[in-house]
Amino acid sequence: MAAAFANQLRNPNTIRRILLQSYSNTTQRCFSKLPHHHPHTTPISSLKDNELAKFAAISDTWWDSEGPFKPLHVMNPTRLAFIRSTLCRHFKRDPNSVRPLEGLKIVDVGCGGGILSEPLARMGATVTGVDAVEKNIKIAQLHADMDPTTSNIEFCCTTAEKLVEQGRQFDAVMALEVIEHVAEPAEFCKSLSALTIGEGATVISTINRSMRAFATAIVGAEYILGWLPKGTHQWSTFLTPMELVLILQRAGINVEEMAGFEYNPVTGRWSLSDDISVNFIAYGTKNTA
Repeated sequence: MAAAFANQLRNPNTIRRILLQSYSNTTQRCFSKLPHHHPHTTPISSLKDNELAKFAAISDTWWDSEGPFKPLHVMNPTRLAFIRSTLCRHFKRDPNSVRPLEGLKIVDVGCGGGILSEPLARMGATVTGVDAVEKNIKIAQLHADMDPTTSNIEFCCTTAEKLVEQGRQFDAVMALEVIEHVAEPAEFCKSLSALTIGEGATVISTINRSMRAFATAIVGAEYILGWLPKGTHQWSTFLTPMELVLILQRAGINVEEMAGFEYNPVTGRWSLSDDISVNFIAYGTKNTA
């Protein structure tokens, strides 16, 4: 399979076709204007309409560990390790405690089926999971209700923007694998900042706009290995780590730590790494000034 992957990457026509498709599906960049939303569209979302439809189409498979969201299921323990470490350090909690996030209010923006929300709740956090796709929220609520330790999660079909309008604030704001799907990353980060209390924490994970990411996250994961449905990502919408740092800084959030995710094809597992050339995660704190 690795040989087939390499052969495909050596074919310039393959690369050109996928890259052109990536660009043709994307007409907005990180500092473009927000798209027009029809008055009857509720809730107003920072996600593009085609992105909402894309995830609604596969919402029934959120908890299928071998389905379209398998990469997130496999990556989840590594994402949680980073979150646990940074939040425990930030809020001066014992990382070895069974419920180290006890009492913290956390919002999981773009929660999907709740695969991040549930373990956060098991670590003691009071969790609110929000998603603009109603089917995702229904799946998340049904699954969470099966376990008494997660049944108290507040799942809402809404958006970060709507929560800001409601004056909601949280100790920590999570937005994992979301920002690459929004129409305006800068405005989205302003909403995340507004949802974060003073000196609170914000965690964002995404994919770097690098050629290595194009080769692995799009060509490899979508077209060669079939880990994700074709068209899940558009390379032109990815942000580089520096772009994300600057966008967050302008929104009042200082990035304190960043790590990469490294996949081991032998073990089939992910681990934290200093290599941020493909998948990366960032932790920041909100300015109080």
